[in-house]
Amino acid sequence: MSNLVAAVTAALSLLTVTIGHSVDALDRHPDTYVVSREEGVLPEGITVTAEGVMYVTSAATGAVYRGHVRRPELRPFLAAGSDGRTSAAGIHTDRRGRLYIAGWDTGTLFMYTPDGVLLARRVAPAGAALNDLTVTDDAVYVTDSATGTVWRAAVDGTRVGNLTPWLTARDLPTTPGFLNGIVATPDGRLALVADQGTGDPGTERLYRVDLRRRTATVVDVRGGQLGADGLLLHGDRLYGVVNFPDGQGGWRFAVNVAVLDAGRRLARVVGQSRPAPLAQSPTTLARHGGRLLWVNSQLNAAVPTPPFTVTEVPGLC
Repeated sequence: MSNLVAAVTAALSLLTVTIGHSVDALDRHPDTYVVSREEGVLPEGITVTAEGVMYVTSAATGAVYRGHVRRPELRPFLAAGSDGRTSAAGIHTDRRGRLYIAGWDTGTLFMYTPDGVLLARRVAPAGAALNDLTVTDDAVYVTDSATGTVWRAAVDGTRVGNLTPWLTARDLPTTPGFLNGIVATPDGRLALVADQGTGDPGTERLYRVDLRRRTATVVDVRGGQLGADGLLLHGDRLYGVVNFPDGQGGWRFAVNVAVLDAGRRLARVVGQSRPAPLAQSPTTLARHGGRLLWVNSQLNAAVPTPPFTVTEVPGLC
């Protein structure tokens, strides 16, 4: 080998190593994200866009925090209490990057531009507790934990209609205890809605909702439970944050993953993450790439302690 060839080969080898390290560096993500270091934040909802932008809500203050999956710290995005948003639970984006936020006991649905400009504010009747939501091409659907209602607001461009009771507790096949997680299929025809029940094991349900016909049936769940807080649908896999007795008078939290049949009428639980304790109280979850992330709300902690975080779900991908 001549000196020139050797030099070129060495340079190419160095370039390959350098590029390899750069790619590895770009592929790295933090396994813990700090939402806030302030007292009393109690994060609840999360969404992550395809571009890796992360939004997390505060159940206690209504603040919304924003960050990126490559950076370990989130920053305040929407101030606590702004626009009457004193509490915030579920949060999702649509294909235009607009934010939809369920305002929990404010009974209010909020819609914002990606820059944080309020586009719409829709209020349900007194007594509603808007918990989680899902967005389709023409509407947003919101679960109401207080009344057992699934609300719908039509979406046409930047216009958002009033909240309409799309399904009430009387329309469901069993009396709901605490409606929570909701996801829609990509075609917007069906939704899966979780009922956490009364708190007693065995009272949880998962409903299959035909959004066009406004009908609901109970999904046949086998091998575990899906009466979940947050739900996430990825292909034929349904993920849900569930809680269950720890055998010592307390509760533990985990993500159950189920395989759905084509008609979304049968769900077989095939896996479970490693559990989290009551003090951590994970609520909702999001997916980015091959990773699952959940929000450590500390809602049930005896003394919630900053920092409040989002972490990778252990033992599942």
